[in-house]
Amino acid sequence: MTDKRFSLSFLLITYIIFIGCSNLKKATAINKPLPVIFETDMGNDIDDALALDMLYKYADKKMVKLLAVSSNKNNTTSAIYLDIMNTWYGYPKIPVGKVVNGANSEHDAVNYTQAVAVYQPAFKRTTKDTAAYPESVNLYRRVLSEAADHSVVIVSVGFSTNLAKLLNSPPDSYTGLNGKALVAKKVKFLSVMAGNFEGKKMKEYNVIKDVPAARELFQEWPTEIVVSPFEVGEQIRYPATSILNDFKWAAHHPMVIAYESYAKMPYDRQTWDLTAVLYAAEGAKDYFSVSEPGTIKVLADEFTAFTPNPTGKHRYLKVNAEQAEGVKKRFIELITTPPALK
Repeated sequence: MTDKRFSLSFLLITYIIFIGCSNLKKATAINKPLPVIFETDMGNDIDDALALDMLYKYADKKMVKLLAVSSNKNNTTSAIYLDIMNTWYGYPKIPVGKVVNGANSEHDAVNYTQAVAVYQPAFKRTTKDTAAYPESVNLYRRVLSEAADHSVVIVSVGFSTNLAKLLNSPPDSYTGLNGKALVAKKVKFLSVMAGNFEGKKMKEYNVIKDVPAARELFQEWPTEIVVSPFEVGEQIRYPATSILNDFKWAAHHPMVIAYESYAKMPYDRQTWDLTAVLYAAEGAKDYFSVSEPGTIKVLADEFTAFTPNPTGKHRYLKVNAEQAEGVKKRFIELITTPPALK
């Protein structure tokens, strides 16, 4: 009898230990930072800088691991600004990629990246030689080849140039997979700020600056795409009062200087790109409603259209007034938090 009791007790303890270890592994997997690549036309609109700030704050919280940042603005200071931001926020090892033969957007807005690049006292950079920034497609192929399967979320808040080039990239020394196969194997989903589906019909900026690339992205991208359209970020404004009052802890802040250089202060700015980052890092939660599945196309007239389809890989975000207020509060909460290393 004693031996039987001992055996049963031993089996019970072994089972409890097994279940505990299994649950620990599951918890560890759940809490593992989300691998993210940030694709941006940094320098065209200030919301890109605010969105990148959010990613560093998520990284500080171990919610995100920022694998790379990539510029699709055909301008040297765009990559320099990304380098300055990485270095200032305490992430100097995050690689920066640059577009080659990208769309011309040089005179579309005040280029705040130039203002920060020449600011005195000068901000530190990790890469001194601008020629050393790799072409974005090569950077994507290296970073994705090293990632776990179906793990990486790409957040695209600019033109689709680099992503279309990635899809068309051939096998190389990093992997024998072509671009589309590499994306299908390594990417979890794509979070995009682009298009316009509700309200006033319009041609959205990120789409029309490189229409062929945007069209190819929605036609050929092999994973799920969740789009934050123009009308979402249009409803949520980041307040100038926060820029003026909430950053006294930093004598010289590259995001604040950029914001103040972009337009005459005080101004509240739309948060288009921030919404794509928020969804990628935290999901819809109470922040957004999400459309039914469907297919997004860039039409011949350069407008975007969504067609419901139960088997479609595309969805888009929606926001009502109550949700918009909650999203704005979350933006302010994240962005005004000092970086971990400051």
